[in-house]
Formats: sequence, C-alpha cells, structure tokens
Amino acid sequence: MSSDTLITLKEGPTLAALFRQRVERAPDAIAYTQYEENDATWHEHSWLETAREVARWQRALSKSGLQAGERVVIMCHNAWEWVICDQATLGLGLVLVPVFMNDRAENIVWISNDCSASLLVIEGQEQWDTLRESIDQLESIRDIVSLKKIEDSHPKLKSLEEWLPQEPYTLDLIANEAAPEELATIVYTSGTTGRPKGVMLSHHNIIWNIHAALHFFDIGPDNVFLSFLPLSHTFERTVGYYLAMVCGCTTAYNRSIPQLAEDLSLIRPTLLVSVPRIFERIYGRIMDKLAEESAVKQKLFKAAIDIGWKKFEYDQGREKWSSSLLLQPLLDTLVGSKVRQRLGGRPRFTVCGGAALSPDVARMFIGLGIPVTQGYGLTETSPIIAANPLESNIPASVGLPLPGVEVKISDEGELLTRSPSIMLGYPASLTDPLVPAFLGAGTWPR
Repeated sequence: MSSDTLITLKEGPTLAALFRQRVERAPDAIAYTQYEENDATWHEHSWLETAREVARWQRALSKSGLQAGERVVIMCHNAWEWVICDQATLGLGLVLVPVFMNDRAENIVWISNDCSASLLVIEGQEQWDTLRESIDQLESIRDIVSLKKIEDSHPKLKSLEEWLPQEPYTLDLIANEAAPEELATIVYTSGTTGRPKGVMLSHHNIIWNIHAALHFFDIGPDNVFLSFLPLSHTFERTVGYYLAMVCGCTTAYNRSIPQLAEDLSLIRPTLLVSVPRIFERIYGRIMDKLAEESAVKQKLFKAAIDIGWKKFEYDQGREKWSSSLLLQPLLDTLVGSKVRQRLGGRPRFTVCGGAALSPDVARMFIGLGIPVTQGYGLTETSPIIAANPLESNIPASVGLPLPGVEVKISDEGELLTRSPSIMLGYPASLTDPLVPAFLGAGTWPR
C-alpha cells in the first residue's frame, strides 16, 4: 500500500481526525454505497458528501444542547446514516453507544439508563413499536430522533427531517473531539452472566488495533467491503468501518441477510468480514445442491477441493509439489471460479471471527480459491488479539498475536493479554483510574 493512501496513527490519532484526513485526501472518492427504498436504487456517497452531512448532524446535536461527554444511543441497521451519526458525535466529543437494532425494550432501557444517555437515534417504526410502551422508563433521554418518519406523536419524538437544520451543504466539520487516550465509545457486551457490561474504548484503543492488524494484511483503496455484520458489534465496526477509512476503501451496505447472496453478486466485494454462520450457510446450500448432481459432478467437485487444498498447502510452504497440481487450473475453471461467482467473483480474502469455523467448511472455501482467515478477539480488546496472515494461514487456528499484543496462559489456564488496545475499563472502574481492566478472558495490569 502506498504511503500517501494509508492514514497513519500520527496523522489520524482520533477517529474524528481520521475521518477529516480521509475527506481532505480523497473528497470525491466513493466512500459508501447503499440501497434506498424510496427510489429502489443504489446510491453512492463521496467522502465530501458524507462530511457535509456530518456537519449538518453536528449542528443539530449542538442545537439540542448536547455537551462533550454526553452519551448518544443508536439503534439502527448498518447504513450511511449510522456512519454520519457516529462521526458527528465523535467530532463533538460525544460518546456513541451502539445497540442491536432489533434488541428487546428491556435491554435498551437498561443500557440507556446505565450510561445516562441524553439522545436516542432509532431507524423507524419497528424500533419505535419496540420502545413505545417503555419510553417513560428512559430516565435521561431528552430526545428520540427517527431516521424514518413515524406515524405517531410523543413529546420526545422527532423525525430526522425536522431535527436537522436546512442550511445548504457548505458547513464545516466541528473538530472538538476527546483526546486520543480518552473515551470514544461505550459498547455493551453481554458476556456470560448478568446484565450487559459497558466496554469503554478510547480513540487510541481502536486506531492502534487497526494499525497493528494492517501489519498482517495489505489493503489498498481499490478494495470494496460489503458490510452485513451489525455495526453495533466491535468486530464489524473496527474492521469494516474504521479500518476501511484508514485504507480509503469503499464500503457497501447489505440490504438484509436474506438478500446477501443477491447483494454479493451486485456489489462484487473484494473483502468480507464475517462470522462462521454465514460460511456455514453457504456451505450447506452448496452441499445440498451437490447432492442432487450426478456422481461425476460430485467427484469433480471433491477433486477441485482436494487439489485446491494441496495447492494452498504448497503455496504456504507446508506441502511438496506434486504432479496433481497441474490439474488445479482446469479444476478451478470448472468448479472454483463458479463458486467464487456466488461471492461476487472477486473476493481477495475474508476475515472470520466470533466463533470457530468448521475445518470442513474452511477447507472447501480455501480449496476453491477463497482465502479464509480466522482470528480471535474481544470487545474489550478493540477487538483483535490474534489473526492469521495470508502468507502464514493455518485455518484450524486463530493465528498469531498482532504486533505489540502480548499473550500468555495463566496458572489457572486463562488466556491473558495486554496491549494499547485494551479497554479503558467498565464504567464502574472510572471511580478509580488505577483499577486495571480485568477482562472475562483475563488480563494483567498494564
């Protein structure tokens, strides 16, 4: 990747500064693509257009009386507007608190009250219907802004159209964000027991993690991400959103999981951030269809995987060359290329996390020329701890610790880790800044 493309940690020390740098460097480049239901068309948005909309949101947030440090909860699908809301809050020193767009009212109320949120941004009628009977329980929420118009009235409810100022798109971004080491976001993670815990992440936590990961992966501005994992999940937010911004990539938003297959063929992404469930679903459909094919086609498919896997192992330096590899180009044309077309035809690689991927599933995709790399991390680690570099990819493992990430096994058998991407702590620990962030998987004091 050329040095003039990647935004360094020094050049973009905060998430808001990172965005401003990207807008300055490539104002006319396509930043985001999404489908609009009102005209049934895919729309492209440049970095400059995005910045102008962020500036409008910043004026609206300021007019609402929000001060630096106050919390804003967002309950929406992945969308261009999600990014705009995030960047508007970041630039004002506000703290975004993402929640799942289809979560239960009980959880939304608890999270909003726990972080003392002042503003709630929802997508539309579905989210309003979920929360309508619980509005009075939102103790600190002053306003609720809906991206889509809702046919209902409530003193706190405002549509985005009436909430945003109507000035022309000539506004400048406000740069009043927190310092790099200060709080940028709170992400609530369910953990294993009890109520969700608010994980406090700084700007530096997240951006440092991105640059550590880029030691393993060469990602340039010619890449296109297809975003379908929830942005309320730190994995998607760090890799599919902020990392894409660091590298100048385009991000397209999937309409819905049922439409994922169609969107893959339309968007033709080069990079995917995924979880095992998606790979397993595609694998299951391929296997079901294969079971209906002739014995010859089934053998051809198996041979394509077997020899493709041998080529992968040979390229990785773990297998000797054999004459059977001469068949790989032909088998790839007959089988592998057709499967890749189902993922848009040009996947460079996919990053899989969140759970272990079945070896059989990984073997099929890799054997058919779709590099799958696994990694491991936690919300509390911003999130990546370890990953498999493409040139040293062991699919049955979570890979190597990122440069600068330390790991060890405790006497009790717990995985311990420390690095600059370890969270600031859970909200209760703010009462004593010397309290170390003890994660569910274990850390040692920094």
